[in-house]
Amino acid sequence: MAPKSSKPTAATGGKTKPAGKSAAKSAANASDKRAIKPATAAPVLADVRAKIDEIDRTIQALIAERANFAHQVGKAKGKLAAAVDYYRPEREAQVLRMVVDRNEGPLSDEVLVHVYREIMSACLAQQEPLKIGYLGPEGTFSQQAVLKHFGRSAVGLPMATIEEVFQEVEAGNADFGVVPVENSGQGTIQVTLDMFLTSNLKICGEVELRVHQYLLSRNGRLEDIERIYAHSQSFAQTAGWLRSHLPKVEKIAVSSNAEGARRARNAEDAAAIGGESAAHVYGLKKVIMKSIEDDDDNTTRFLVIGRQIFPTSGHDRTSVLVFIHDKPGALFDVLSPFARHGISMNRIESRPSHQAKWEYGFFIDLAGHVEDEAMKQALAELEAHSAQIKVLGSYPVAIP
Repeated sequence: MAPKSSKPTAATGGKTKPAGKSAAKSAANASDKRAIKPATAAPVLADVRAKIDEIDRTIQALIAERANFAHQVGKAKGKLAAAVDYYRPEREAQVLRMVVDRNEGPLSDEVLVHVYREIMSACLAQQEPLKIGYLGPEGTFSQQAVLKHFGRSAVGLPMATIEEVFQEVEAGNADFGVVPVENSGQGTIQVTLDMFLTSNLKICGEVELRVHQYLLSRNGRLEDIERIYAHSQSFAQTAGWLRSHLPKVEKIAVSSNAEGARRARNAEDAAAIGGESAAHVYGLKKVIMKSIEDDDDNTTRFLVIGRQIFPTSGHDRTSVLVFIHDKPGALFDVLSPFARHGISMNRIESRPSHQAKWEYGFFIDLAGHVEDEAMKQALAELEAHSAQIKVLGSYPVAIP
């Protein structure tokens, strides 16, 4: 029996197509349609952005709620004389440590601390902004330390000298001051320690600032530089780089890196060493080279000075100034009480007393707060072996 002949159908338009090729082509077309979905990406992106907007609304509402509660804290404290009376550095330190402890990423501890510092700064400014004296002018690392510790809602007051910062805080014209005390590579800033010999101000906090030195100029051409302006500390911190790259260039020391930037902006053949903030403030838009410091871990420690000692934050440092009797074993007698009571010593440095020839005072940083029982006992024993002891302050350990 002969096979039936096939008939044309509407689907083939009157033409017969080989079944194998048609099926393969149809499958390929279907596969292409599944692979290329241009309309799919936009809805997904829109959904993500919508979720971010929802989160932002929640964050903003919670910040406003936090600000309202912070204002209630101010009301609970009653009518106080000034902004400084509302400020509690030990409480801020506790809050920031909780932020760090809760952090599970992806943002770094440093980023989250910065965000919360600004929130607390803005909340405190509802009462009255803090006035903070610092070694100016604008654009210095001291100003960066102020911003890191107090946030942008505080009012910065640039001073010409470290001595002036102390004087303005003592006079009540500034609520607090921020002064450099030591650099990881260059050591102690002696004038700051010397001020504590006669000043009654107290250390209320500390700031550790990672210092990056930039080479800045108007035109950004290394070969055009004939002279460089910078503070002597910055020259010391970049000495190796300068020897290697600009050995014959004139180096002119000035009162601050900001002053160096101010001078360099007016000359095509001049450059300045300083931080990124100095470049912005003084219009040096060309960064010839970033991070020219010789020490990759170049860090400067600043002290926050005020007129009182605050309660313990739970993780503190105490600084004392001790004058000892001129006798054998005197320094051993000073250090022994701390060892007996299990108190770690973070730093010790001697300075001339400026009161009698060959008389020295010892600046000592200790782990703990003056209210801690072990510290009380150690200081009581120390008093019996010292000509004079002066507690410079107990304050929260710096938060990164």
